[in-house]
Amino acid sequence: MNGRRISARYFLIATGAVPDVPDIPGLREVDYLVSTTALELRAVPKRLAVLGAGYIALELGQMFHNLGSEVILMQRGRRVLKSYDPEVSEAITRALTKQGMTIVTGATFHRVEQQGDVKRVCITVDGQERVIEADALLVAAGRKPNTENLNLHAANVQVGPRGEVVVDEHLRTTNPRVYAAGDVTMGPQFVYVAAYEGWLVAENTVGGAMKKVDLTTVPAVIFTHPAVATVGLTEAQARRAGYDVRTSVLPLDTVPRALVNRETDGMFKLVADAATRRLLGAHVVADNAGDVIYAAQLAIQFGLTVEDLRSSLAPYLTMAEGLKLAALTFDKDVSKLSCCAG
Repeated sequence: MNGRRISARYFLIATGAVPDVPDIPGLREVDYLVSTTALELRAVPKRLAVLGAGYIALELGQMFHNLGSEVILMQRGRRVLKSYDPEVSEAITRALTKQGMTIVTGATFHRVEQQGDVKRVCITVDGQERVIEADALLVAAGRKPNTENLNLHAANVQVGPRGEVVVDEHLRTTNPRVYAAGDVTMGPQFVYVAAYEGWLVAENTVGGAMKKVDLTTVPAVIFTHPAVATVGLTEAQARRAGYDVRTSVLPLDTVPRALVNRETDGMFKLVADAATRRLLGAHVVADNAGDVIYAAQLAIQFGLTVEDLRSSLAPYLTMAEGLKLAALTFDKDVSKLSCCAG
């Protein structure tokens, strides 16, 4: 702070993350937007091109689409939300495409250029060269830790390959007097995770505790329409962890609430341990998915089984009823059950 020396018993690094700009020729020379500057626009662009198809790209892309922009999302990967279950990616892609958004996957980016106010993105998709023209270009290709100007090596604080602060299970860095919390560690990038980690650091430093961080059941919500919400392990993660996995996939058109809403683009997917029937993961694409996922988070955190969910009393005509129906789907065809059947 202007050369001022600050002393303390402990220090906390909580500088968050900043937008990551991919290394595409010409990109840094054009007038592009990031998540913060996009929200400062005074006028809605007629055409918006988005680099990326993660949660920030989907949320902001759909927002501008709803405001009247022609939106095209482009990404290198073969599917959006590549770390999620394939059924989730397929469901949200289908829903957004039906609404009129264009999603391009498997793109190779060659260069970005600007002619007047028009931005041009030159790509190759499936061997075909394409030029995407837009009035505004949003870069939403992920975020990186905000550590570039902290000179952390001078404090013997180790950083990882992406510049993230390396911490142990107590959120302590390689300097025992320095802790880190939130996005700067590149853990789950949610405000409630940062708040939880900040509380844990306070307990471990000021309170003298030795609490360990536990991020095994962090719920994630993408605020699109339909929304996407997940918690626990994906099917692939569960298999890599050594579980014999059973899954159930419930189309949204079998959930009464979705039928009443007349919005049936989406799904519920549950991942369970075949041996114990314990729930390992839950993944939802539906209206109010963020409200539903908290019940699934509690079920996973406290070791509930498929039978526990099946025997629960789920209120009829709520989206949360889909969790029980998805549990029933492990062993029954719910489309042939009557209302409220168990």
